[in-house]
Amino acid sequence: MHKRHFLQAAAGAALLPVSATAASPAKAAAPALLTVSGAIRQGNRPPLNKALDQMMAKHGVAFDKAHAFGFAEIAALPAIDIRPTLEYDGIRHTLRGPTVARVLEAAGAVATDSTPIGLRAVDGYNAELTLGELKRLGVIVATHLDGQPMPLGGLGPLWAVYEPDRFPDLARLSLPERFVKCPWGVYAIHVG
Repeated sequence: MHKRHFLQAAAGAALLPVSATAASPAKAAAPALLTVSGAIRQGNRPPLNKALDQMMAKHGVAFDKAHAFGFAEIAALPAIDIRPTLEYDGIRHTLRGPTVARVLEAAGAVATDSTPIGLRAVDGYNAELTLGELKRLGVIVATHLDGQPMPLGGLGPLWAVYEPDRFPDLARLSLPERFVKCPWGVYAIHVG
């Protein structure tokens, strides 16, 4: 299959439901969009394969075990709405998704409030916060923007984001400065 056709098929499949009984991404109806690695109890995907996990390997991601989520699995977690003013257009938008803390819980993360959590984006951008900071800021893994799933090639399909407008110390910063710890296109989270 030509690379472009594969990417189109994969993008379309990202919106298909994932079987609740799927034990690994290979058995899932949709590809994994988010991989949580590091201090987790049990993984559902094999260790990083440098030959086949090219983007992760190039970004320096490494793990022996990880928990992979498809879009439907993340979207099925209890979600909240936030309404930040976005740096890209200066307009308040509604973003919806589960908190990063809830995603980590679903992945079986072993963490305390002082545990560092790395958020890696498809362009290689990496933000690191502690679990306590993630909770305090209410960082979500946004799946929807203004009621629509976020496409790959935009800010999605997943975006680790919070609502800086709610925090006086962040609200006084310029719009771009408010979002430095919010990687769009997030695909990997490392615990510890």
